[in-house]
Amino acid sequence: MPEGPSVRKFQLLTSPFVGQVVAKVGGSSRKISVSDLNALRLQDSQVHGKNLYLAFVAAEGSLGPTAEETVLQREAASGASSPAQVGQEQICAPQTYPLDEELQELQHSRSEAPDAAEGPGNWLRFHFGLFGSVRANEFSRANKANKRGDWKDPIPRLVLHFESGGFLVFYNCRMHWCSSPRADPASDILSVEFHRGRALDALRAPDPICYTLLDQRYFSGLGNIIKNEILYLAKIHLLTQGSLLALPDLERLLDCAVQFSSDWLHSKLRGKGLHPQIYRKEQCPLGHVVMKGTLGPSDGFKRLTWWCPQCQPAVL
Repeated sequence: MPEGPSVRKFQLLTSPFVGQVVAKVGGSSRKISVSDLNALRLQDSQVHGKNLYLAFVAAEGSLGPTAEETVLQREAASGASSPAQVGQEQICAPQTYPLDEELQELQHSRSEAPDAAEGPGNWLRFHFGLFGSVRANEFSRANKANKRGDWKDPIPRLVLHFESGGFLVFYNCRMHWCSSPRADPASDILSVEFHRGRALDALRAPDPICYTLLDQRYFSGLGNIIKNEILYLAKIHLLTQGSLLALPDLERLLDCAVQFSSDWLHSKLRGKGLHPQIYRKEQCPLGHVVMKGTLGPSDGFKRLTWWCPQCQPAVL
């Protein structure tokens, strides 16, 4: 599923539509009544970890405060790619995902804890699946034939046409209404309010470090790609217990998490792809054979993981 940098890019695509009124809606979603969005005004757009939140109000009502200027918008003003350019996911690695991993992604997304404020509200929460995305003023087109040999374009879950003439398209995502976003900026690795002390305390747990990194309570927005890459960059074996690592090692791992996530985001905003060093690779940059395994807690979600035994030696 899209990780923090991707969802922040999605938020950038929606921001120009804040303040506009929905003129027409479409999409295949059965989780919400898409017709309920007709004639509503998009009031705000926020991102928290791996979730996108859009607020809607009656068009005749007061607009209220719009989204504050974010780092993403400042990047756009300084010459980032246009929405049409950054509307596509770009990862410079093979895009053929095993079926079992896709099913595990779906299972994981369904088992996530619900928002703190469930029930009717004016915030629409989006949680994206493995190939989830947002497009602005364009639809996604098939780039290869499916298993049946058909060239069928992806079916949008939601399409929002605005009075200005522009439109937003949402693919492979789950949506539901809530009264407010579930926001904890202190856990978001891309937030200026990210709490390093709390993250370090979590990393010190006597659990395999690769399990802790995916705990969204402390590392919101950090996903499987970031996990693989930063463990390689920090030269830490994925199954090392955090309690066995020295504080400088944990500090270096945390620095890698923040820096890699920030670099990936800036790369996306400039329309460039990700060039992973270890994720889905057969060899590491030094030419060593890469190992692959499906790892996770015995009672939790298992993820495909790549590591280099030579660059990331086990700690006994």
